Amino acid sequence: MRPAQLITVLDREFVSAREGHHTPVMLWGAPGIGKSQIIVEIAKRHDAPMIDIRLSQMEPSDLRGIPFRVDNRVEWAIPSMLPDAERHGEYGILFLDEITSAPPSVSAAAYQLILDRRLGEYEVPPGWAIFAAGNRQGDRGVTYTMPAPLANRFSHFEVETNLDDWVAWAYANNIHEGLIGFLRFKPELLFDFNPAQNPVAFPSPRSWEFAHRTLQKFGDNAELLLPTLQACVGPAAGLELHAFIENLENMPDLDAITRGDDVPVPREIDLQYAVASALVGRAIRARGKPEAKEVHGNILEYANRFPLREMGIMLVSDMHRAVGQCLFAVPQFATWANAVADVMLYEG
Repeated sequence: MRPAQLITVLDREFVSAREGHHTPVMLWGAPGIGKSQIIVEIAKRHDAPMIDIRLSQMEPSDLRGIPFRVDNRVEWAIPSMLPDAERHGEYGILFLDEITSAPPSVSAAAYQLILDRRLGEYEVPPGWAIFAAGNRQGDRGVTYTMPAPLANRFSHFEVETNLDDWVAWAYANNIHEGLIGFLRFKPELLFDFNPAQNPVAFPSPRSWEFAHRTLQKFGDNAELLLPTLQACVGPAAGLELHAFIENLENMPDLDAITRGDDVPVPREIDLQYAVASALVGRAIRARGKPEAKEVHGNILEYANRFPLREMGIMLVSDMHRAVGQCLFAVPQFATWANAVADVMLYEG
């Protein structure tokens, strides 16, 4: 399931915890695909605390608690990391990460916690949702087969990569626009992982974020930029991204485009992707400002100039996802929509 759909599912599961019909959710996927990031996004949306428990780093007693004697009986000290309404709040997320990397003895200790929402005398507060994530067997990670009793305590979702969802996330998180343009140009590189090749660095949503940080740190260092990009996303993808970034010097004047000047569209396809991504960034920065309608209108007019109308559709689609419904109020939007109506109807 694509990330945008999973966010909707998890959002509803979070709310359902306080309504009494929450089902624990297990997210499956390859390393670096963004499983943990999706859970973090849900916590941010609700301004809720998230307790991240890495079961792979635990012993059974870490979860069950330490026994101690009281008179002639044994009681258990509740681990402070488990959700507590007074200390952590009435609502939140208990996130069991790397659950497939936990040894069977630790997984067994989690059975009651996940299904019954309790461990001995301890109970998970009613408003807390339980989410988990783990890698699949065959992804070259340390994984154990999930025991059937544990698997049957979850609803299961496979996390898929989706470029549109990643691009929407990237714009919202100020990812380098050249990097966004590159992945629009080379969508197959968003995630390229073959465990049989035993890669160390490889392209993934996580490592592209690392590449973004590299561009911030070493973008002005011609000697170090290429090797540091390759250290994040692998030799081949790093080389391609470096060449793409180097070619951005040939981009047209973006300020002139947003002013409404008559600027020709570059002939090179890679530069067209770069221009489209950069213009979405300009549209985002203009949002809420007095000149927003003018800037958005001029970008819409430029979108009509691309020789491939699909390129303009991509630009406007990304811009709409980024700035919202206000785009429909721009006078040039109707003109653009009429110009591409036949393409949109054909694709639909």
